Amino acid sequence: MYEKKYRKEKDFLGYKFIPEDAYYGIHSERAKENFPVSGNKNHPELIRAIVEIKISSARLFSDRNFFDKRLCKAIIMAGEDILAGKLSDHIVVDVFQAGAGTSLHMNINEVIANRANELLGERKGSYKPVHPNDTVNYAQSTNDVIPTAMRIAVVRLSNELISQIKSLSVSFRKKAKEFENILKSGRTHLSDATPISLGEEFLAYGIALEKDLEEIKRAQKNLYYIGLSGTATGSGINAPDFYRKNIVKYLAKETKLPLKRAESLYESMQNQTDFSHLMGAIKGFCLNLIRISNDLRLMSSGPNTGLNEIRLPEVQAGSSIMPGKINPSILEMLTMVCFYVLGMENTVSLAVQAGQFELNVFLPIIAHGTLTSLEYLTNAIRVTKEKCIDGIIPNREVMKEYAIKSLAIATVFSPKIGYEKTAEIVKEARKTGKNIIDIIKEKGLMSEMELIELIERSART
Repeated sequence: MYEKKYRKEKDFLGYKFIPEDAYYGIHSERAKENFPVSGNKNHPELIRAIVEIKISSARLFSDRNFFDKRLCKAIIMAGEDILAGKLSDHIVVDVFQAGAGTSLHMNINEVIANRANELLGERKGSYKPVHPNDTVNYAQSTNDVIPTAMRIAVVRLSNELISQIKSLSVSFRKKAKEFENILKSGRTHLSDATPISLGEEFLAYGIALEKDLEEIKRAQKNLYYIGLSGTATGSGINAPDFYRKNIVKYLAKETKLPLKRAESLYESMQNQTDFSHLMGAIKGFCLNLIRISNDLRLMSSGPNTGLNEIRLPEVQAGSSIMPGKINPSILEMLTMVCFYVLGMENTVSLAVQAGQFELNVFLPIIAHGTLTSLEYLTNAIRVTKEKCIDGIIPNREVMKEYAIKSLAIATVFSPKIGYEKTAEIVKEARKTGKNIIDIIKEKGLMSEMELIELIERSART
């Protein structure tokens, strides 16, 4: 039977036994023991961005001959191993961890240091010649690395969200064109209202999402400004002058993003409202998604005892007990994702306002709430577009029947036959159950052709 072997590592708190094959070290081991909370690992995009900071720093130090080029090359290769997914199992820190993200940051520093030393022919845990703090983390601090990495990760995922929102709004516009001549009853207060076209209804959905998209794009802009090189408090202590002047340029090249140095490195650590601004814009978008999903679920309700105005694609059985039942499953999923995002928006807001003095220590939950919201929402929108919106089929006859039967359709004829006369017709329709069009025709007030023309014109305008 295989017997697990351990190595002994020491920090200023004492000794710990670390699995011999582990690339993480004593700081990570303490974090594992201290924070067995959710079992959720930190987001891959956050890890990727932290590693890119380490690689960019190593490239800059190599170019300036600040560290031995062999050490820098080993750090870069170790970082690239993490980016390739080879060492993912060794990033072990829980999402809920020590403030500011120190635990995750040190976990990555230790993995890079141990892998770099291994590449240089040294054993894990020796931390010679590459040390997690003195080499991998040189000129850096958790306090500038983590906020910078968060911004990079959030920019990337928000770009993906923006792309999916554009695609969804295009789908609504296509459906609007397809449905432009389909008459239906409008509804206000959940009651009959004047006729509209299904196309105008779908166009309104698309435009609403496009307006939300512009808010998200505006909120995203400030995330490109980063405070890397501010180190512990924004002063840049222990960071060489060449590092402070050049690291953003190196990181921009590594990430392929148009990153810029923050005007105040102090402000970039203290103030995390850029994340709450983005989440606030996303919240508005989610509120519209929920509203639109509610409309679509109501329009598709039935089919025999609901509105049955549209048919959604049938994607799965809707019941474990009622044979043949079909539910609006995709829209239900989308709504639940939106509920999650709304909760995370509140979480991020609370965390953003809770910073003190030179640092907001609640960065890990800001990162987790924002990144998971972006990921889940992006995936949910893509699925909704492909498996629901693109496949909606209108039930033309049902909608036409509702429009004609609606008492509110009388409003269309009021300018032609007068308010008082129209009110009498509505009263008669309520009393007899006849539809208003038949009553008007019976009284000889308008021809059928005139009635249809007025109804269609009102739906278009």
